[in-house]
Amino acid sequence: MSQKQKKDGGDLFVKCLLNDKVSTIYGIVGGELLRIFDAIERWGREEGIDTVMMRHEQAGGHAADAWARATGKLGVCLGTAGPGVTHLVPAVAAAWADSIPLLVIGAQIARQFDDTGILQGGLDQMKLMEPITKAQISVEEPYEIPRAVQRAIKTAMSGRRGPVFLELRETALVREAKESYFKDIIPPEKYRPLYRPSGNPEAIEKAIEVLKKAEKPLLIAGGGTIASGASESIIKLSQQYRIPAGTSINGIGAISNDKDTYIGSYLTANAFRTAASQSDVVISVGAKWDYTLLYGAPPIWNQDQKLIHVDIDPTVIGKNRPTEVPIIGDAEAVINQLLNEMESKLPKEKISEWEDWNTHLRELKATDQQNIDKILKSEKLPMKPQRLAWEVLDFIEPDTQFVLDGGDIAVFTFGLLSSKTRQPRCTYYPISMGHLGTGIPHAIGAQMANPDKLTMCLTGDGSFMFNVQELETAVRLNLPLIIVIANNSCWGMIKSNQKNNLKKRYCDVDFPSTNYAEIAKGFGCYAEKIEDPNELNAALQRAKESGKPAVIDVNIDFETPPAMKIVGLYKKSKGLFKNP
Repeated sequence: MSQKQKKDGGDLFVKCLLNDKVSTIYGIVGGELLRIFDAIERWGREEGIDTVMMRHEQAGGHAADAWARATGKLGVCLGTAGPGVTHLVPAVAAAWADSIPLLVIGAQIARQFDDTGILQGGLDQMKLMEPITKAQISVEEPYEIPRAVQRAIKTAMSGRRGPVFLELRETALVREAKESYFKDIIPPEKYRPLYRPSGNPEAIEKAIEVLKKAEKPLLIAGGGTIASGASESIIKLSQQYRIPAGTSINGIGAISNDKDTYIGSYLTANAFRTAASQSDVVISVGAKWDYTLLYGAPPIWNQDQKLIHVDIDPTVIGKNRPTEVPIIGDAEAVINQLLNEMESKLPKEKISEWEDWNTHLRELKATDQQNIDKILKSEKLPMKPQRLAWEVLDFIEPDTQFVLDGGDIAVFTFGLLSSKTRQPRCTYYPISMGHLGTGIPHAIGAQMANPDKLTMCLTGDGSFMFNVQELETAVRLNLPLIIVIANNSCWGMIKSNQKNNLKKRYCDVDFPSTNYAEIAKGFGCYAEKIEDPNELNAALQRAKESGKPAVIDVNIDFETPPAMKIVGLYKKSKGLFKNP
């Protein structure tokens, strides 16, 4: 930074971000944000921070979300006053639902222009963001910036992580930042905790007593294990004590198919479903008992199970089903506490007993592979969606950054993921909110976070069009990601509902036939249109070798995923279709 130029709030703000090792900001430049961009242009890039111009603020938020998922660090996105902030809402909501740490920067007009009818003013952005962020902080003057940034980042990265909204009034950025203000920038370790909160020792003891009586234990790793970096500890707990282990969707990769105690990541997997119905003790680590685990409800889940529920957020413990042993703490810390206590206090003969249980489930798991083999033999045209999903999964490596977007094609893919090996922080899907349109921006953020890894996106044709404009971003940045479109010319999940529950009265669910490969070529991508399932692998290889952003448009048949029938049964069991 030049010593001669007067420093403003933009300079001070960028210094604060660099202090926390922020290197990438996703979004679109706006009038009230110009001082931030100018500071980065004048000196910021030399010190290690850069901006990524997206074509829509929503996509910028999704890209920052993927960056955070890929790295475990803070994602940063921004939008200018009014429409820029409102465009961020869908992405912030998706990150909030999946507990992804984001610093969401929103500009705001100077207070002197409130209630004047100024362009892009008049919106209460703090209230707008309140339901989907952990905190909302507004700054009016430059001297407030350091402490506001520190508070925002501390909140986003502490406890159950999530987005924080930081509103910067234009006065905060355009006015002079005195040298004394910069002295308020302090190292991260001096303003936020960097240690892991452990569980209560009495709760750990109680968990060991429950495990001593367990005959058929089950371990479930959720998104909290990924956030905590607890994969190695989860694997040790499962492997050393022969406890069958599954994951939630957000926990995919915490333990995976290369381990012989792994039973799946989706309850359609035969072994996982059996374990849910027969296990007598469940150790749940960092997992929300929401719809992805079918709420822990019957008929899938055994209601006599004892639940050892580990989570850093006390508000999710006991949600949807009662818990025997609640343990509040970081996943990695608590697992290591359990391992230490089990080493000295758990009878060794339990390991042999649990191995018999694990062997039984492993035999059931083999039947899933037999079903997959049948899928691979299908020559049906249009291609079966399961065949497309399996061909893509078979093409990628365990550390490929695999992005999913869409409804039915995501459900089909989840049903097959249990038979593939995945590593932590390599699978992306906004499972809790279920957004469409995350695929291309997630792929951009993931590819930028880990440029040496292949990034593959499998998306529905409907979801592909939500942020199709970001193909230009991928081309401009020369990102060699691959996007495969499952093209069934409809909103598949809704059409299935109309098919099964409304006597095939199809309304507003069908698309005209569209060649998305030609659209992609217009953006400068490598692209192909595929119909024959036997041609897909070669097309994927050509896309990879092109070294360019690539789009493979694949015609598939319209089918209803079997898992959706299970969700329907749950709703019926709760009396949805009965009068109160």
